[in-house]
Amino acid sequence: MDLDTMELPKKNKLMESYHHDPQFFHRYFEYEMTPVGYEERAEELQQRSFQREQLAAAVESYMKPFGISNLAAQYIQELSEDALVVIGGQQAGILTGPLYSVHKAISVILLAQKQREILEKPVVPVFWVAGEDHDINEINHTYTAKAGKAIKRQFKQQTILKTMASDTRYDQKEMTAYIKKIFKSYGETSYTQKLLNDVLQTVEQQQNFTDFFTSLMNELFTAHGLLFMDAAYKPLRQLESPYFSQMIENTEAMAKSIYYTEQQLQADGYAKPIESDEQDANLFYVHDTGRVLLRRKDGKFVNEQAGISFTAQEMHQLAKNEPWLLSNNVATRPIMQDLVFPVLAFVGGPGEIAYWSLLKEAFHLMGINMPVIVPRLSITLVNRQVQEALKLTEITMTQVMNHELPELLEKWLEQQRDEQFDRLLTETQSQLQTQYEQLQSHLETSDPGLLQLLDKNLQFHKSQFDYLQKKKEQSILLKHHVQYERYHVISEQLFPEGSLQERLYSPYFYLNQFGEGLIDELLKQPYTFNGSHQLVYL
Repeated sequence: MDLDTMELPKKNKLMESYHHDPQFFHRYFEYEMTPVGYEERAEELQQRSFQREQLAAAVESYMKPFGISNLAAQYIQELSEDALVVIGGQQAGILTGPLYSVHKAISVILLAQKQREILEKPVVPVFWVAGEDHDINEINHTYTAKAGKAIKRQFKQQTILKTMASDTRYDQKEMTAYIKKIFKSYGETSYTQKLLNDVLQTVEQQQNFTDFFTSLMNELFTAHGLLFMDAAYKPLRQLESPYFSQMIENTEAMAKSIYYTEQQLQADGYAKPIESDEQDANLFYVHDTGRVLLRRKDGKFVNEQAGISFTAQEMHQLAKNEPWLLSNNVATRPIMQDLVFPVLAFVGGPGEIAYWSLLKEAFHLMGINMPVIVPRLSITLVNRQVQEALKLTEITMTQVMNHELPELLEKWLEQQRDEQFDRLLTETQSQLQTQYEQLQSHLETSDPGLLQLLDKNLQFHKSQFDYLQKKKEQSILLKHHVQYERYHVISEQLFPEGSLQERLYSPYFYLNQFGEGLIDELLKQPYTFNGSHQLVYL
């Protein structure tokens, strides 16, 4: 296994500024990704108080059904005392969701290890599962590869209510059948049967999307002590009770700060990450019909579509007595995360960091600073088949990542054309067209009733020419099918459907090829957290 890095040709403007524009960084963020930045953040956290024992107990009780390794148990104990946290998270996707879920976990583990060494104090890795999210269509599918394309495979169990992933049960029989189809599409290897059996056992042991996700992720990273917490876990909600009250108290000021920061971000030339509004409450309410977003109107917290309305006093009562009925949105989740956990650093993708760019003043309104923000590792896995295809087609990774592959394929196909055949076919068509025009001229005066038949006859001959042309093209592809398939392999493996591999395929797509030891090997690579794209040659 070898590691290389590259700069993606099409870059994210906000992330470019995050890495290279100090003025932009200090306007929208707090601590730099430098030894000084980490040290300053650690010192800030020492001045704050956390419900450490209760938090550690909540993590332990959440993880217990999935299994707690010795290293995870050590980290939980350290969390109850004085440990700092590197945290990142993701929605509870089927088969762990796309590869970048695993890349986030790898990023969190490696960064925590590194800062533990540098700061010479306990730093533990935590994965925050977004079990409170209710958009099941974002998590109920995965992709497999077929004939040069990425095929979306959706688990089609219907969900009517907007229930949170942690409350949404799946049909175990249907999920079993779905998982079997996915693995069948992967193809049989020496690893397939064990992997499939393990996943199917997990399907039977768990009942909702979040627990299915957490169980698989915990199994993949059990040797590395990664801690897990579900955002919708009731004991965690109870710990969040005073912070919900604080958010309710500051909701208007927070909404305004987020709104005006987003206007400033747009004025500076960047896209709006969330389209915020001054009347946002930035909280959800969880009730029988699902999870609904609240807004502020006439001094109340409302969702008019659901017919829900709360006074500020009633919201405070909810926060105090039933905090599990409240839920954070994309703007308040980072703040809640930071109030509950002693977060040294947050690891996120480009979209998440764009959200965070709006929150500096909102953090300050809650009496805290933003943690160090670290872009997650972005990784592409390059297996031997792809390496060989790249070599024999003389295509570079830069060309692939720059969306040039379709153009290169078209150019290659053009080079394989039989020019003499094309010329002769065109000449024959032209001659035939000329003869039919003469026939038409003659029939117009001698027998116009046959003109329709003449045209039909001409169209038949044209269709036969098209058929011949198509068959010739198929013959060329058959003759050069090995090289043609190499283009397909590159496309489906490296840049499927015009997206980075990590955004579509599940890690099980690769675990099926290389075994569960792949995760341990990936964690051994000397990655750099500098925004470059990591290429892992398997």
